[in-house]
Amino acid sequence: MVTRRMLVFGRVQMVMFRDFVKRKARRLGILGYVKNLDDGSVEIIAVGPVEKIDELFEVAKRGPIFARVDKYTIENIALAKKYDNFSILY
Repeated sequence: MVTRRMLVFGRVQMVMFRDFVKRKARRLGILGYVKNLDDGSVEIIAVGPVEKIDELFEVAKRGPIFARVDKYTIENIALAKKYDNFSILY
């Protein structure tokens, strides 16, 4: 189990990006959250097996049909809290 943070930049707000990520994360059994940031980017915190997180992030690099991902960053982080599911934070 690892914890990774992904920041996604581009047209990723107001295009159902968070819901898209949440549905995929739940199908993969990943814990954590996705949320919009004030700068227009989206943050994903994912906790789970490396291969499942890699699969989630590959999907997030494309996003849903109306999204446009211009760039992204991925980093390993320390687990700051325990998550019971994968949710959208507001």
